[in-house]
Amino acid sequence: MISKKLLLGSLFLSGALMAPMAIVANAAPQGVSVRFYDRDHKDYHNWDDREEHSYGIFRTDHPDYDSHFAKAKRKEQREYWKWRHEHPDHD
Repeated sequence: MISKKLLLGSLFLSGALMAPMAIVANAAPQGVSVRFYDRDHKDYHNWDDREEHSYGIFRTDHPDYDSHFAKAKRKEQREYWKWRHEHPDHD
């Protein structure tokens, strides 16, 4: 009888300890992994698919910038944020 109670208690305890992990594992991904601060405009920008697309358009207009944004020089990043504020998304 004691072994049944011990088994049942350990099963409940295991379930209680695993429940938070299951909830976190099923949480929807945020999609934003990097944020950049724009010093000139004093705001943050989430680097997501939309920003990647905009940076691709910027690089087409500015062929000198052939690197990824995170590896670009600070001056180039500032020029991108200036351009980005002049070309907002139209949802």
